[in-house]
Amino acid sequence: MSQSYIGGIITGTLNPLTSLPTATVEYLVVAGGGGGGGYDGGGGAGGLLTANNFAVIAGSSLTVTVGSGGAGSSTTGGSALNGTNGSNSVFSSVTATGGGGGGGFSSAGSSGGSGGGGGYIGGAFTAGSGTSGQGYAGGVGGTYSGPTYGGGGGGSGSVGSAATTGQPGNGGAGTCSTITGSRVFYAGGGGGGTDGGTTFGLGNSGGGNGGWNTTLLATSAIANTGSGGGAASGNLGPAGNGGSGIVIIRYPANCAPPSSFGGASTPQVYYNNGYQIYVWTSSGTITF
Repeated sequence: MSQSYIGGIITGTLNPLTSLPTATVEYLVVAGGGGGGGYDGGGGAGGLLTANNFAVIAGSSLTVTVGSGGAGSSTTGGSALNGTNGSNSVFSSVTATGGGGGGGFSSAGSSGGSGGGGGYIGGAFTAGSGTSGQGYAGGVGGTYSGPTYGGGGGGSGSVGSAATTGQPGNGGAGTCSTITGSRVFYAGGGGGGTDGGTTFGLGNSGGGNGGWNTTLLATSAIANTGSGGGAASGNLGPAGNGGSGIVIIRYPANCAPPSSFGGASTPQVYYNNGYQIYVWTSSGTITF
């Protein structure tokens, strides 16, 4: 086996010890994160699903779809809209739901894999809900003594933080996975924004930070984390985009590799800790 090291992960050409195909694989499927809202709710993380012992059949062709991140709202002030929901990611029969967009002016955060944070909505403070087993709700937003504060987007690991006096909510926690052999966090919520507050909401696990007054623009989530985009300040846009998703599978290195890949892209291939690992950052197919 020829090997080299890239980012601490062994790569190379595998000479399998057996010609038998695998019967099961372990997977991580993360959907695209929601975009941040225009006034002031953080984007929710894409849904995250992971398990081992997913049964596959030799000769079967399985679909892999990597969801895109939702667009952050381009409008601010009294016309500010919600961010767009992220798109679903799919591995065969496993579907992770795209994250909910963050709340805009006079609207709640959108529901999704994880829910978008609540925007400035004059007292209703509603956040979007998450999908059971995939992610959590966003945090509620509100207005306190003049300044406005948005809730943080929900994450795959916890709810987004609610806005409090002087502080927009932070994004909910993501999930740490070691499926590639390295510790990587995925699917964290985007931070809430503020119009008049003293600080901004922090994104979590690659999620974008919220905007702050007329000083700092919101930031987008890191690509292929499935995290939510940061909310715009009520007076300063645009909001941050959600991060695109990712699909990863692995199974023992002494089993035969897949017979073929198809679709628009082929996965990155790694060998680490006795596993062969396949990582998709765009859509394709795999045949065992």
